[in-house]
Amino acid sequence: MSYTLYIGNKNYSTWSLRAWVLMKVIDIPFREQRLALYRPDSAARIHQISPSRRLPCLHHGATVVWDSLAITEYLAERHPGVWPADTVARAWARSAAAEMHAGFGRMRDELGMDVRLRRGRTPSAAAAADIARIVELWREGRQRFGQGGEFLCGAFSAVDAFWCPVAFRFQTYAVVLDGAARDYARALVALPAMQDWAAAAARETDRVPGLEPPGLGAQQQ
Repeated sequence: MSYTLYIGNKNYSTWSLRAWVLMKVIDIPFREQRLALYRPDSAARIHQISPSRRLPCLHHGATVVWDSLAITEYLAERHPGVWPADTVARAWARSAAAEMHAGFGRMRDELGMDVRLRRGRTPSAAAAADIARIVELWREGRQRFGQGGEFLCGAFSAVDAFWCPVAFRFQTYAVVLDGAARDYARALVALPAMQDWAAAAARETDRVPGLEPPGLGAQQQ
């Protein structure tokens, strides 16, 4: 049985990117199906394939898995390399990915993902606190587990997939990073899969008039 991954617009859909880039980099073959977000019929069309009416959603035969974290764990049961092999590193990676999945609301609201966009922005104090925590996590991963490669636990794994949209956000809004955090963000953006995603985003013709960052998460999870 083959996998089909349903995703949203590549320019905007942060959670779709997480599942997509994980499968691309870990080399898990799948068929991609894109469903446009932010249209009047989007929710109804997405509900035909996703019980939550949100994307991404993975179909594997009769099995339907929605939510990016659930998709990650489903794949981890079937493919090596989704999470780090070392027990301590794996526990840390799962915790860091879960923190990304559940938190950083002000950063998300103010620095919505728009891969094509380049716009400097000064974050609020609350968003800056989110960014500081992200940098702290990135530095901790690189220092504790990252000596064997460019990513948080050395080789690319699911925890890095969860931070890929943040790397795009930081690029879009010219967030200043240095040291290990800067190098890590650059390594994420330089991934061939990330470059492919960015090129596809640039080709998309969908535009959301008057797009406000707080609305970006309405059909993503």
